[in-house]
Amino acid sequence: MPGCCAGSASTAGKVDVQVLRLRSWVTSAAFQRWILSRGWLTFVVLGISFFIFAAATVNLGRLFLANSRLLSDHGWQAVMDGALWQFADLVITGYLGMAAYIVFKTCEHRLTNWLGDRHL
Repeated sequence: MPGCCAGSASTAGKVDVQVLRLRSWVTSAAFQRWILSRGWLTFVVLGISFFIFAAATVNLGRLFLANSRLLSDHGWQAVMDGALWQFADLVITGYLGMAAYIVFKTCEHRLTNWLGDRHL
């Protein structure tokens, strides 16, 4: 009965996408309702996200180059010493910095719109 299993996998994939969209919408709505609706809190979150972005990206490029140089120079020994874990950590830190940047830009957009509407 290959037909029944293929249909259920397709349905499960569609349900997963719908759940992800719903979860994204709920998170976005909650962020807008709790953070972006209050100017002072938007400003605080803007500052926090700026510092997270700065801390996450301060030497990221140089560390990526040093890690790739270590892997190319020492090969398997560097892998055994944890260079791949360090590389994974750098990738995760990069994505954390990117997420903080997105939060920063969202808060910046909200505050500039609020200031522009209020003072023009």
